[in-house]
Amino acid sequence: MRIVGIGGSLRPGSSAEQALGVVLAEAQRLGAEVTLLSGPDLGLPLYDPGQRTRCAGADRLIEQVRCADGVVLASPAYHGSVSGLVKNALDHLEELSDADRPYLSGRAVGCVAVGHGWQGAQSTLAALRDITHALRGWPTPLGVAVNGAAVRFQAGVCSDPRIEGQLRTMAGQVVEFAARTALSGSHGAVTLR
Repeated sequence: MRIVGIGGSLRPGSSAEQALGVVLAEAQRLGAEVTLLSGPDLGLPLYDPGQRTRCAGADRLIEQVRCADGVVLASPAYHGSVSGLVKNALDHLEELSDADRPYLSGRAVGCVAVGHGWQGAQSTLAALRDITHALRGWPTPLGVAVNGAAVRFQAGVCSDPRIEGQLRTMAGQVVEFAARTALSGSHGAVTLR
């Protein structure tokens, strides 16, 4: 079972990246193979749907998502919404439009937003969930908004046990959905009669 984490900022050790790290560590503890794409991994050229060639970073992102059973998105709140870095990475997933599993189809997607206050964190979380729906993913029942003014991360540990518990619970939801989908072999495909 493969889980890919996408997010953070260009600032090494950003709160969003560390929150994402907590989720991925728990997913790994639960038996998933995890990959983190953060910071410099996401420093991609602006997505251009007419571009015929892609940079190595975009190829890596697209292939990691193509092979993933679950995805975790984490964004800092920039002016009340998803950062340009994370949004641009998600725009590159348009390259999966013709894949066997288009975009995020058949994948559980955990969403984490970190803002300097609740308002930005909540609106960014809502935007991540909306983008997940638009990309045909299944947002986990629990999404996590983190108020960076009150919660700190250091060496992979969250200063608020309640928030850390939410991040771990969400990781469990991503892993559980990915395992059920893998067992069914459906990868989210549904036959309507």
